[in-house]
Amino acid sequence: MLLLGNGGVLQPRKNRVETRAQRPHTRQMNDIQVHPHYRLVSRAIIELTSGQAQSLATLAGRLGVSEFHLQRVFSEWAGVSPKRFLQFISKERALAALRSERDVLSASLSAGVSSPGRLHDLLVSCEGITPGEARALGAGVHIRYGAHETALGTAFVGLTDRGVCHLRFVEGAADPIEELRREWPAATLSEDRRAASARLDELADPRAPIRLWLKGTNFQIKVWEALLRVREGELVSYGHLAAALGMPKATRAVASAVAANPVAWLVPCHRVIRSSGVLGQYRWGSERKAALIGWEAARHRSAA
Repeated sequence: MLLLGNGGVLQPRKNRVETRAQRPHTRQMNDIQVHPHYRLVSRAIIELTSGQAQSLATLAGRLGVSEFHLQRVFSEWAGVSPKRFLQFISKERALAALRSERDVLSASLSAGVSSPGRLHDLLVSCEGITPGEARALGAGVHIRYGAHETALGTAFVGLTDRGVCHLRFVEGAADPIEELRREWPAATLSEDRRAASARLDELADPRAPIRLWLKGTNFQIKVWEALLRVREGELVSYGHLAAALGMPKATRAVASAVAANPVAWLVPCHRVIRSSGVLGQYRWGSERKAALIGWEAARHRSAA
């Protein structure tokens, strides 16, 4: 478990939060040579969730592609057909997931306090910045950055010697470099496309260890730490996440911390949904959130 220190930021320690469960972990996640069709898939997901496409023929017609092409591309990307995928992101499935997994997170958090034996794989390590590093705003830190295509769109990553500090999906006209500079205003930034591409590809390998170096308040780190214990294929509500953290009245604050996650899917903020079963908003688009949830549910089902 991460040790929270004074001054609104995290005090590091040698023991690390480590779990396999927090990330999509097959080659599908970043191997764009195998899965280059996320734009088509994302459009299909929008149509599926809108309720306008009740059949494969209707969906293909609305997207302007053949039924065969859509079925092939979607099944290749998601591992299931569009019809099956829709079942995985439905409100009914979300509510069932919330009911069945209600006690899982509480148990995981309790185990995180008392039982180091909970860790099945030593794959992900988290370290928070110290109060002094927070005040320095990144001074003395060298961050290499770059963008790379993934199966969920273009991702932009920031790398330090101590781990991944920044991971975003590139959206619209936003300048990802300026966003990185605002987050670490005194750091030295340099573009390194080769390192960024290599690291993003490595994140798709289930055997590759991941180090995260996170900048956040004590409260944010506590929420992100809890998210790392929500396993692939599971969902949790904002209210239950707050209750599991011992702060049942802090649902809005928890939601804000979830939204402030600095490393996209590596801390699985997409696995938090509304208690009504509605998937809810996502910083990088509701269709991408549905894509992540459905992709993980399909993979979890096939592995069961």
